[in-house]
Amino acid sequence: MDATVELPVPAETAFHYLSDPRRRPEWQSSLLSVEVPPDEEPHLGQTWRERTAVGVRPHMETTDLEPVRLWAERGSWRGVTATLALRFSDVPGGCRVHATGEVTGRGAWAFPAAAAGLLASTAIAADLRKAGRIMAERAGR
Repeated sequence: MDATVELPVPAETAFHYLSDPRRRPEWQSSLLSVEVPPDEEPHLGQTWRERTAVGVRPHMETTDLEPVRLWAERGSWRGVTATLALRFSDVPGGCRVHATGEVTGRGAWAFPAAAAGLLASTAIAADLRKAGRIMAERAGR
């Protein structure tokens, strides 16, 4: 999975918004909710559980956190593991977010994981563009 989008907000704004699991259901189309303490700030090693529209409830963990540069997660559910890394850089008029990751599966989960991986680039790019619109609206842009 590989996708790059440009957002109409600075990298700092995008990083703080996108690295907070509590905000994920606002912009990630597949998510219905996340379970994370409401007063817990994003940090390396943070864990949470997601509830998706298709019934998957992965256990998630922040695996990299370099403020305003990099945020990464790993999720697992049954025989499927997924990773996502977001790299941030300022560009004129906003920032660029480069997303990379993969979805892998074991045993009976290998085929569904491969199918999900094929769709992931398009989905994450659309979700990041949605996040950009939300951030821009909140910033009055």
